[in-house]
Amino acid sequence: MGTPNDLAVLHAIFNPNAPFWDLEEQNIDNREGHEDSDRKFPPELLEQVQILEKQGVEAAESGDAETALQRFNEAISLLPERASAYNNRAQTLRLKGDIIGALRDLNIAVELSEGQGFVGQQALVQRGLVLRLQGQEEESRKDLQRAAELGSEFAKRLLVQLNPYAALCNRMLRDMIQNLSEPNSQRCQN
Repeated sequence: MGTPNDLAVLHAIFNPNAPFWDLEEQNIDNREGHEDSDRKFPPELLEQVQILEKQGVEAAESGDAETALQRFNEAISLLPERASAYNNRAQTLRLKGDIIGALRDLNIAVELSEGQGFVGQQALVQRGLVLRLQGQEEESRKDLQRAAELGSEFAKRLLVQLNPYAALCNRMLRDMIQNLSEPNSQRCQN
């Protein structure tokens, strides 16, 4: 089960100087799509898996990665065809430094979700970020673009930041605003 807090954690890790935004209000339609995809699973089993995932997320948030991994592994063993636990386990693996394991789980999450819905969007964002850190810019951009098309505001913002022309424009705009706010400091230096 992916949570808005998962996205906030990823955002803070990969963009420590960027401001936080209200993740609760974003992607309501995608969350509903995630709920629709869960209807194919037996309700009792799904509830058990969701509880395990929630426990895993809580353990990860409190810094207990081992317990988190155990809960995600249990959830996967109960419903191996559900993408959410793979996505959550990938985040925990990545935080532990197991990039290969994280990418493996993200690939499975994208495949199971068919790159759709809330979990598909999260997996694409997460895989895009991992690929970016590995220097695989084109593959990263493709995943982030797909996530943006699914409605991820985070992916949209990151794509703008990754665009070299947008970065140049932002730098020029920042310099221009700084010069306007401090006009005398530039003249005194010349």
